[in-house]
Amino acid sequence: MNRRELLKNTGLFVLDMDGTFYLESQILDGALDFLRQVERLRKKYLFFTNNSSRSAEAYMDKLAGMGARITREQIMTSGDVMIQYLKTCYPGKTVYLLGTPDLERSFREGGIPLTEDHPQIVVVGFDQTLTYDKLSRACKFIRSGAEFLATHLDINCPVKDGFIPDCGAICAAISLSTGKTPRYVGKPFAETVDMILKVTQMEKTKISFVGDRIYTDVKTGVNNGANGILVLSGETRPEDLYQSDVVPDAVFQDLREMAEMMKTMETAES
Repeated sequence: MNRRELLKNTGLFVLDMDGTFYLESQILDGALDFLRQVERLRKKYLFFTNNSSRSAEAYMDKLAGMGARITREQIMTSGDVMIQYLKTCYPGKTVYLLGTPDLERSFREGGIPLTEDHPQIVVVGFDQTLTYDKLSRACKFIRSGAEFLATHLDINCPVKDGFIPDCGAICAAISLSTGKTPRYVGKPFAETVDMILKVTQMEKTKISFVGDRIYTDVKTGVNNGANGILVLSGETRPEDLYQSDVVPDAVFQDLREMAEMMKTMETAES
C-alpha cells in the first residue's frame, strides 16, 4: 500500500503529541491543517501520549492554547490504559503508585484503590515527584510479592536542554534492586491498541499510529495489526530507518506533508 492509499484507507489517526503535533510549547507548522483535513474527509483522530505525569485534562488545556480544542474522548494517556488494565485484570486489587498528583487523581477517579501499606500491586509512572522514600517502599513491596506494573517504557523524556529520566529509568533502578522486571502497558504494547479498539469501535486495519518514534509510535501499529506512520519532525532521523528492525508503513516529513496529500482527496474517498 503506497502512502496515498494508506491515508485514504485510514479511518482513525492516533497522534503522538510532542515531536509530532508540537515541540514542547510550540505547535508545529501544518498540525492544525492536518486536523482540518481529517475532519473534512470525515475521518477521526485521537491524541495518545505515553507521558503519564500529566492528566488528560492538562493536555486538553495545552492543546486548546494552541488552537486545537478537543473532547475528553479524543485524548488518551498510558495512565488511562493502566487504569483500564487494572480494572480488567486486577479488579479490586490494592495499588501502591509511584506517580504525580495528576496521575494519582486520575487513578482515584478511575476507582483504583490506592494504599501506602501492603499493596497487592506496585504501579510505576513518570513520577516527577519521586523521592527516595517512595522508591524504597516500592522496592520493599515488590520484594514482598507485589505485582510490578508500569505505564510505559520510555527511558528518557526530552526537554529543552536535553533529557530527564522517564518511567523506564525509574523501573530500571527498581529492577536492579529487586531483580524483578515490570509489565508495561503503554505504546508499543497490545494493551494500548486493545483500549483504543474498545473506545473507538474502529477496525484495527483502519487505524494508523502517527509519531516521531519508531520504537513506540510506529511499533504500536506495525506489531499489533494496525498501521505505523513515521513523521520526521521529532526524534527520528532518516538514517535511523536503516538501523531499525521496525519498518514504518509510510514515512512523511511532518503532519503538513500529510495534510497536503489529503487535500487532493475527495470526501467520498474516505
